[in-house]
Amino acid sequence: MRSNSAIIKKLNKQYFWDVDLSGLGAPSAKRIIIERVFTMGDVDDMKMVISFYGKDDVIEVLRAIPYMDIKSFNFILKLFNKSAEEFKCYRQKRLKPQHWSS
Repeated sequence: MRSNSAIIKKLNKQYFWDVDLSGLGAPSAKRIIIERVFTMGDVDDMKMVISFYGKDDVIEVLRAIPYMDIKSFNFILKLFNKSAEEFKCYRQKRLKPQHWSS
């Protein structure tokens, strides 16, 4: 597997405002990279992440994320043509929705 540092150099540093970028070189950083790009990034960054990690790995990581905003979630469903039930964030919806999301 290629080093994550190659893709981090190309991505917007604002996605990782709270993370030490020098520590994102490990393969375990794949989840945070995919999660941040698909919730905060633009389409070009998403294409770059899919190209770097592969579509199957990206989908696998996105399925395991416990919370995702509804806008990003719906975009991901349409982009990958998947059903909502496949995603952990859908199965673990909050019991009491926030007042602005109802």
